[in-house]
Amino acid sequence: MHISEGVLSGPVLISGGIIAATGTYIGLKNIDLEHIANVGILSATFFVASLIHINIGPSSVHLILNGIIGLLLGWAAIPAILVALILQTVFFQFGGITVLGINTIIMAAPAIIGYYLFSPFVFSSRTVTTATAFVCGALAVFLSALLMAMSLMFTEENFLEVSALVVTSHLPVMVVEGIITVFCISFLKKVRPEIFPSYRQQHKSLNSQFST
Repeated sequence: MHISEGVLSGPVLISGGIIAATGTYIGLKNIDLEHIANVGILSATFFVASLIHINIGPSSVHLILNGIIGLLLGWAAIPAILVALILQTVFFQFGGITVLGINTIIMAAPAIIGYYLFSPFVFSSRTVTTATAFVCGALAVFLSALLMAMSLMFTEENFLEVSALVVTSHLPVMVVEGIITVFCISFLKKVRPEIFPSYRQQHKSLNSQFST
């Protein structure tokens, strides 16, 4: 899912950098200091999971786990993914400095979308939680592949075939990530429900109601 240096046009790179900077600012503002260790752990998890990759044209296929990260971090997913991408660029030359912004948005924007779409259903019945986690994990990968394809197409129309290949090659990853997300979310829901931002928000609202 890393786009390499020298592939994208200037306007796409600049737009990605601006959006990533804005999202990082919002993400940092939304980090709960009591749970900042969770952000670091999930950033490290993303770092390790996406190290094993297969190169496809100007990009690569690998696990992303952005659906899980989105459900567990909300807006904090953006700085978490950005830090991991910076370390991958510095130590392993994955992606590059100029494409940090757009690569961050490609992987973090679907995490935010997944958070808003699916986090309200995590603490429902077991069946709903399972379906929610699977769809969130799979959809996040699909949206990332779609954003990457759009970035390539906005750069050069000749990238249409490559863009289609990128989306198609991520279909198996969607299934795998959906299954991984189901296991992780179901487990964390049982043992550490307070790790979910949606859980903490629900309890804050209940406490405020009782206090009034």
